[in-house]
Formats: sequence, C-alpha cells, structure tokens
Amino acid sequence: MTGLIIFVLIAVLLIGYIVTIYNGLVRTRNGVKLAWSNIDVLLVQRHDELPKLIEVCKQYMQYERDTLERVTQARSQVESARQSGDVTSVNAAEGALRSGLANLYAVAERYPDLKADAAFGNLAGRISALETAIADRREIYNDAANAQNVRIETFPDSVVAGMFNFSPSRLLKFEAAQTADVDVGLAFGK
Repeated sequence: MTGLIIFVLIAVLLIGYIVTIYNGLVRTRNGVKLAWSNIDVLLVQRHDELPKLIEVCKQYMQYERDTLERVTQARSQVESARQSGDVTSVNAAEGALRSGLANLYAVAERYPDLKADAAFGNLAGRISALETAIADRREIYNDAANAQNVRIETFPDSVVAGMFNFSPSRLLKFEAAQTADVDVGLAFGK
C-alpha cells in the first residue's frame, strides 16, 4: 500500500512538473507572437504613411518616377511579407524598402520646394520615428524569440518541447545596410 501511495505521489509530481514546463513554453511562445504583433502594428503604420509621402513627392518630382515606383513596389513587398508572417521575407523586403527610402530622400535633396514642404517634413519625420520604433521592437522580438529558443533547447524543457512539437522561432535579422538609419536629414539639407 505504501508503495502505491509513493508511486501515485511521484506520478502526480511528475505530471505537475511537465505541466509547469509546458505552461512556461506556451508563455514564451506567446511572448514571441506578441512581440511580432507589436512589430506588425508599426509596419502597418509605416505602410499607411508611405503613400502619403509618395503623393507629396509626386507633386514636385515629375522626372523621378523610377524612384517613387521602387518605393511603392518595396512597400508592397513588405506588406506581403508582413501578412505571411515569414521573418525571412520581411528581412529581404525591409532591405528593399530602406534602400528605396534612402534613394527617395537623396533625390528629394534636388527639390528645394519639396524640402520646404511642411507635409513632406512631417511625413518624413513620422516615418523616421516609425523606423526607430521598428528597430526597438525588433530587439524585443529577438529577445522573446531567443528566450523561447533557449527553453526549447535546454533540458528538461527540450523533452517537453519535443513531446508537444514546440518549434524554434527565427530571429529577425537585417543586413548592416538595413540597420543604418535612413538619412532624413538629406531631405532637409542638413
């Protein structure tokens, strides 16, 4: 009888321990999802601001259609990648968009009236602020993804993670050129 009680007690403790690990893994997985959704919100906000910036630029930049079209195309690529939730696709699309914005601001330098336009200045400032916020949120996302990946790879969590098919999260990494600030100062002649 004592052996049965000890066995039941050990089984209950083991099940409780597994449940505790499982719940911790669920919390870290949901933390990654939350961090990604915070990035997603900012990407949507930037996505909404870019057409306004392009429209203001069109009024001044009659001969710079290629630059504007590249930004528009890159914006579409980011939106598609964002909707798919594929971190690798977001990385590539972000590179194209940041490059397009850098070119747009460089071209804007040749248009003094555009640089002086209040709408352009406000939109460029808003997009720059969103870029900074995206970089901050990317760091939070990577911290959450790393925490999840560490839990999935360490014992005994790795056993429970394997039993319940927890998969590692991809880190959101950008190339060096993508992480450099878009030089909004060019648009203002600084």
